Amino acid sequence: MTISRLEKLVDRMRDTYERGPGINDHHDALPERESVAKVCHRVLSILFPGYFTADRISKDELDTHTMSQLMDLQALLLDQIARAQRYSARIAGKPTPSHLAEHSRAQVHELMDHLGDVRELVSSDVEAAFKNDPAALDRETIVLSYPSIEALAVQRFAHCLYRASVPILPRMMTEVAHSHTGIDIHPGAAIGDSFFIDHGTGVVIGETCTIGKHCVLYHGVTLGAWNPIGAKDENGDLKRGSSNKRHPDLEDKVTVYPGATILGGDTKIGHHSVIGGNVWLTHSVEPYTLVTIKDPELMIRKRKVVPSVRVSARLSARHKKG
Repeated sequence: MTISRLEKLVDRMRDTYERGPGINDHHDALPERESVAKVCHRVLSILFPGYFTADRISKDELDTHTMSQLMDLQALLLDQIARAQRYSARIAGKPTPSHLAEHSRAQVHELMDHLGDVRELVSSDVEAAFKNDPAALDRETIVLSYPSIEALAVQRFAHCLYRASVPILPRMMTEVAHSHTGIDIHPGAAIGDSFFIDHGTGVVIGETCTIGKHCVLYHGVTLGAWNPIGAKDENGDLKRGSSNKRHPDLEDKVTVYPGATILGGDTKIGHHSVIGGNVWLTHSVEPYTLVTIKDPELMIRKRKVVPSVRVSARLSARHKKG
């Protein structure tokens, strides 16, 4: 393109920036996607030393390695949380908090104190995978290769940020895990210990969902909202966030098989229930309930044999006679 055409394109692009989502101005910057991905990686490296990095770690070096990872995580969180807080103030029409650095530092210290609890929870998820999946030969393979472990590890720490009212960052973190694993868990979802998602691809768990202990989901399960656009405030705007309870609750020891969809904030699945594959469910069920759909009517018939198949069959028969 000529310089004049490029200049016209620059002018047009600038005009679109004014009308829609603008630029991420470095003077008042939003959190950075690349840095948030590093936050997720550091969290995984701390929770499972040596599993998510190429670093060669021995027990003698473990404390030094952990200290290094914690310091890196702390620096990343300090910067990204401060950015998120500045953004939050700006869209609320407020000035940047005067003690932002001190507030961010205190918040980061408190959040990092939760890492021990997160480690315990994710370890229980590894154990749940081992107990529920006969294909799992050992726990190390589960950590290295099961997508649910990465998704849950990131979500459980992101949930700590969500509960601390850190803006933007928790959702960015779970979307990093979503892009890696195909498992979409909102950071607002409250999940009990010993949770196993088998295979995982296509699983969606919404913001206001709660999941009890020792639950199992299979691929393609949706724990979603039932017509969320129907819930509006007095101004006709969508009711947003955790105050609008719109996703279901699973009590302890619930199993949900592939392709099932469970919707609605008033929907509660009683403990020890089993929801079969491809079920569409929008109301509560009592504990110890089995929910399935009727077996579909199958049409089974002989395939027509195409000429090439007949020729191949004749040649095969002649070869056997010979």
